[in-house]
Amino acid sequence: MKMEAVEKRLKKWGELIITTASGEMYEIHHGDTSFDTEQRVIKLETPQADYLIDGDSVENIKQHYGHKVEEGD
Repeated sequence: MKMEAVEKRLKKWGELIITTASGEMYEIHHGDTSFDTEQRVIKLETPQADYLIDGDSVENIKQHYGHKVEEGD
């Protein structure tokens, strides 16, 4: 899937769960994710680490809906 399609859906939905060709999953948000179309990289910034994801390796996207957090979540 082209990274431009991922960026378009992230702008529309605000939050996605993506799966890469290697099977890694990332929860990305509009506010902590940037797209470098020249380098073909998705950059996810988190408190734990910055992730550079091959922008064209995304094979699946899932819309992630908001929900109430229950005890134990």
